[in-house]
Amino acid sequence: MTLVHPGARLRDAASGELLEGDGLAARVAEVAASHAALPPGVLFLRVGLDVPSVLAYLGALEARRAVALLDPGQDRAVLDDLVARFRPAAVIGAAGEAAPGYGADWVREDAEGVAPHPDLAVLLPTSGSTGNPKFVRLSRAALLANAEAIAEVLAIGPDEVAPTTLPLHYSYGMSVLNSHLLRGATVLLEGSGVVARPFWDAVAEHGATSLAGVPYHYEMLRRLKFDPAKYPTLRTLTQAGGRLRTELVTEFNDRMIAVGGRMFVMYGQTEAAPRMATVPAERLADKLGSAGRALPGGSFAVRLADGSEVVTPDVVGEIVYRGPNVMMGYAEAEAELALPDQVGGVLATGDLGYLDAEGYLYVTGRSKRIGKVFGNRVNLDDLERLVKQFGVAAAVPAGDKVVVWLDGATKDGCKAAAKALAEALHLHVTGFDVRPVDGFPLLASGKVDYRSLEAQV
Repeated sequence: MTLVHPGARLRDAASGELLEGDGLAARVAEVAASHAALPPGVLFLRVGLDVPSVLAYLGALEARRAVALLDPGQDRAVLDDLVARFRPAAVIGAAGEAAPGYGADWVREDAEGVAPHPDLAVLLPTSGSTGNPKFVRLSRAALLANAEAIAEVLAIGPDEVAPTTLPLHYSYGMSVLNSHLLRGATVLLEGSGVVARPFWDAVAEHGATSLAGVPYHYEMLRRLKFDPAKYPTLRTLTQAGGRLRTELVTEFNDRMIAVGGRMFVMYGQTEAAPRMATVPAERLADKLGSAGRALPGGSFAVRLADGSEVVTPDVVGEIVYRGPNVMMGYAEAEAELALPDQVGGVLATGDLGYLDAEGYLYVTGRSKRIGKVFGNRVNLDDLERLVKQFGVAAAVPAGDKVVVWLDGATKDGCKAAAKALAEALHLHVTGFDVRPVDGFPLLASGKVDYRSLEAQV
């Protein structure tokens, strides 16, 4: 199986350029030939939402060159660190102010380098654009397995037109690209984002049929009073990248049903290439709060404190996923790129949850999202849910207390939220520092940048 179906199409929304059929294949082959001539080692691709970036990615897959997908606005110090640790054969992408010195023709001078394992296809960083990320190692087989499973559950066909709502260096954005190219659909490259008028102009002009979003996107669409009736071709919504508030799932599902459309809630991690579960559109209303059933070829179990695994309904533990889309392992330096699969298709997600009697997964929190209040361990995800009536929240640890940021809250609202937390957890109110904020710092994926918030406490 190859990723790019002979009927697949790439459309640049800004220029109107269309690549398809033999023309697309020829352009990919041309890029693949240039990649093949580079020294041994991984390719670093500073990937944008444009035709050259997608061709560079597809050319790497065609040439069997392992490629790391990076944010083109990557912090210079982080990029320098990655180059030092992984010694890439080349850094590919347009030069910019965010990373001067790494232009389209940067090639490692030393011809000697570690040859990545032949199964290795894509490397994705684990921590967005901050910190010192390690890479998730994804095999070609894992990418194809996940693209095929997603295409199957969403019934993606050649008539689909998917706009790029997410960066391609974010696993969910990469997944949308992969699953549509696999089935001969059209990928509409549009980089302005779902809150911008040019995006919606492109949706209307090119007949976009679906929209993929993370929770932040749906919060913004609600504020924009999104009405699918204005876009007759847009009949599928997908949501992943974190828990979407139940009331928003209901609201957007109802809006889509009213126009004969559908909505899918999905669950995944970069380590699974990236999606693991989906709630079918026809079950969304009666499975509110669920992350869905495992994708075709995958399965879930719950790992208990003693190390045993169960599928017994309603038993809470760490969620463990098994499937052909699981990563080969992590890499923190060049030598680890040559390693074979180290995890055997088993992913301990670090998320807590349970299965119901039908095998639907419910995620209850993150095992590592823990803070302490006067020595008492508290789940930070639970704190965010407890104050949701006061506004969208982001909780971070701060020594022996926690700081909870409330988007758009008043001082009185913050005081009320702190009191509510103290009463719910039977702890003194001074353990909860609730602060107003006008919008959260976000990673390129649209997720809250908790590390940035922690730096402000």
